[in-house]
Amino acid sequence: MKKSNGKPTGPSQRMLRVGELVRHALAGVFARGEIEDDALAGAVITVPEVRMSPDLKLATAYVMPLGGERAEEIVEALNRHRRFLRGRVAPELDLKFAPELRFFVDTTFDEFGRIDALLRSDRVRQDVERGEDGDEPEDGRPA
Repeated sequence: MKKSNGKPTGPSQRMLRVGELVRHALAGVFARGEIEDDALAGAVITVPEVRMSPDLKLATAYVMPLGGERAEEIVEALNRHRRFLRGRVAPELDLKFAPELRFFVDTTFDEFGRIDALLRSDRVRQDVERGEDGDEPEDGRPA
Protein backbone atom coordinates (compact mmCIF):
# COMPACT_ATOMS: atom_id res chain seq x y z
CA MET A 1 0.00 0.00 0.00
CA LYS A 2 1.29 3.44 -0.92
CA LYS A 3 0.42 6.95 0.10
CA SER A 4 -0.53 9.53 -2.50
CA ASN A 5 3.09 10.77 -2.55
CA GLY A 6 4.27 7.31 -3.68
CA LYS A 7 6.09 6.34 -0.47
CA PRO A 8 5.19 3.05 1.22
CA THR A 9 3.14 3.28 4.42
CA GLY A 10 4.54 0.18 6.10
CA PRO A 11 6.93 -2.72 5.74
CA SER A 12 7.09 -4.45 2.38
CA GLN A 13 6.17 -8.09 1.90
CA ARG A 14 9.85 -8.93 1.57
CA MET A 15 10.70 -7.15 4.85
CA LEU A 16 7.94 -9.07 6.61
CA ARG A 17 8.99 -12.40 5.09
CA VAL A 18 12.68 -11.96 5.94
CA GLY A 19 11.78 -10.77 9.44
CA GLU A 20 9.79 -13.95 9.96
CA LEU A 21 12.70 -16.08 8.69
CA VAL A 22 15.08 -14.34 11.11
CA ARG A 23 12.57 -14.80 13.95
CA HIS A 24 12.32 -18.53 13.31
CA ALA A 25 16.09 -18.90 13.02
CA LEU A 26 16.67 -17.04 16.31
CA ALA A 27 13.98 -19.06 18.07
CA GLY A 28 15.73 -22.25 16.93
CA VAL A 29 19.11 -21.09 18.24
CA PHE A 30 17.53 -20.14 21.59
CA ALA A 31 15.63 -23.45 21.81
CA ARG A 32 18.81 -25.43 21.20
CA GLY A 33 20.68 -23.42 23.85
CA GLU A 34 23.64 -22.72 21.56
CA ILE A 35 24.82 -19.62 23.45
CA GLU A 36 27.04 -20.27 26.45
CA ASP A 37 26.51 -17.37 28.83
CA ASP A 38 25.66 -17.44 32.53
CA ALA A 39 23.05 -14.72 32.04
CA LEU A 40 21.21 -16.95 29.55
CA ALA A 41 21.53 -20.22 31.46
CA GLY A 42 18.10 -21.78 31.91
CA ALA A 43 16.29 -18.86 30.28
CA VAL A 44 13.46 -19.64 27.89
CA ILE A 45 13.41 -16.78 25.40
CA THR A 46 10.55 -15.97 23.05
CA VAL A 47 10.92 -13.88 19.92
CA PRO A 48 7.51 -12.32 19.19
CA GLU A 49 8.71 -10.03 16.40
CA VAL A 50 11.66 -9.16 14.18
CA ARG A 51 11.53 -5.95 12.15
CA MET A 52 13.78 -5.55 9.14
CA SER A 53 15.16 -2.30 7.76
CA PRO A 54 14.14 -1.52 4.15
CA ASP A 55 17.58 -2.57 2.86
CA LEU A 56 17.37 -5.83 4.90
CA LYS A 57 20.76 -5.12 6.50
CA LEU A 58 19.44 -4.56 10.04
CA ALA A 59 17.18 -6.88 12.00
CA THR A 60 15.64 -5.53 15.19
CA ALA A 61 14.55 -8.47 17.33
CA TYR A 62 12.11 -8.00 20.19
CA VAL A 63 12.57 -10.71 22.80
CA MET A 64 11.04 -11.62 26.13
CA PRO A 65 12.14 -14.29 28.59
CA LEU A 66 9.38 -16.56 29.86
CA GLY A 67 7.78 -14.83 32.83
CA GLY A 68 9.47 -11.54 31.96
CA GLU A 69 12.13 -11.98 34.63
CA ARG A 70 15.63 -10.54 34.06
CA ALA A 71 14.58 -9.19 30.66
CA GLU A 72 17.13 -6.36 30.57
CA GLU A 73 19.97 -8.66 31.63
CA ILE A 74 19.04 -11.20 28.95
CA VAL A 75 18.83 -8.54 26.23
CA GLU A 76 22.29 -7.27 27.22
CA ALA A 77 23.67 -10.82 26.96
CA LEU A 78 22.08 -11.32 23.53
CA ASN A 79 23.54 -8.04 22.30
CA ARG A 80 26.97 -9.18 23.52
CA HIS A 81 26.61 -12.35 21.42
CA ARG A 82 25.01 -10.78 18.36
CA ARG A 83 27.98 -11.52 16.08
CA PHE A 84 27.78 -15.21 17.01
CA LEU A 85 24.01 -15.17 16.48
CA ARG A 86 24.42 -13.46 13.12
CA GLY A 87 26.70 -16.29 12.04
CA ARG A 88 24.17 -18.90 13.17
CA VAL A 89 21.21 -17.19 11.48
CA ALA A 90 22.89 -16.27 8.17
CA PRO A 91 22.96 -19.79 6.63
CA GLU A 92 19.19 -20.10 7.06
CA LEU A 93 18.52 -16.95 5.04
CA ASP A 94 18.74 -16.62 1.28
CA LEU A 95 20.19 -13.11 1.30
CA LYS A 96 23.19 -11.41 -0.23
CA PHE A 97 24.16 -9.97 3.18
CA ALA A 98 23.52 -11.34 6.66
CA PRO A 99 21.60 -8.72 8.61
CA GLU A 100 23.12 -7.09 11.68
CA LEU A 101 21.12 -8.09 14.75
CA ARG A 102 19.93 -5.83 17.55
CA PHE A 103 17.93 -7.01 20.52
CA PHE A 104 15.35 -5.13 22.57
CA VAL A 105 12.89 -6.09 25.29
CA ASP A 106 9.43 -6.68 23.86
CA THR A 107 6.99 -4.39 25.67
CA THR A 108 3.84 -5.32 23.75
CA PHE A 109 2.70 -7.66 26.54
CA ASP A 110 2.85 -4.75 29.01
CA GLU A 111 0.96 -2.56 26.55
CA PHE A 112 -1.74 -5.21 26.11
CA GLY A 113 -2.10 -5.41 29.89
CA ARG A 114 -2.45 -1.64 30.16
CA ILE A 115 -5.13 -1.53 27.43
CA ASP A 116 -6.98 -4.48 28.98
CA ALA A 117 -7.00 -2.72 32.37
CA LEU A 118 -8.38 0.42 30.70
CA LEU A 119 -11.13 -1.54 28.98
CA ARG A 120 -12.09 -3.17 32.28
CA SER A 121 -12.13 0.12 34.21
CA ASP A 122 -15.42 1.31 35.72
CA ARG A 123 -15.53 4.41 33.54
CA VAL A 124 -15.31 2.43 30.28
CA ARG A 125 -17.68 -0.25 31.60
CA GLN A 126 -20.30 2.46 32.34
CA ASP A 127 -20.00 3.80 28.80
CA VAL A 128 -20.45 0.35 27.30
CA GLU A 129 -23.40 -0.50 29.55
CA ARG A 130 -25.08 2.83 28.76
CA GLY A 131 -24.80 1.97 25.05
CA GLU A 132 -26.25 -1.52 25.61
CA ASP A 133 -29.24 -0.19 27.60
CA GLY A 134 -30.37 1.82 24.62
CA ASP A 135 -29.79 5.25 26.16
CA GLU A 136 -27.25 6.09 23.47
CA PRO A 137 -25.73 4.08 20.65
CA GLU A 138 -22.24 2.71 21.40
CA ASP A 139 -20.66 4.95 18.79
CA GLY A 140 -21.69 8.00 20.84
CA ARG A 141 -23.94 9.57 18.17
CA PRO A 142 -27.38 10.75 19.27
CA ALA A 143 -30.21 8.42 18.29
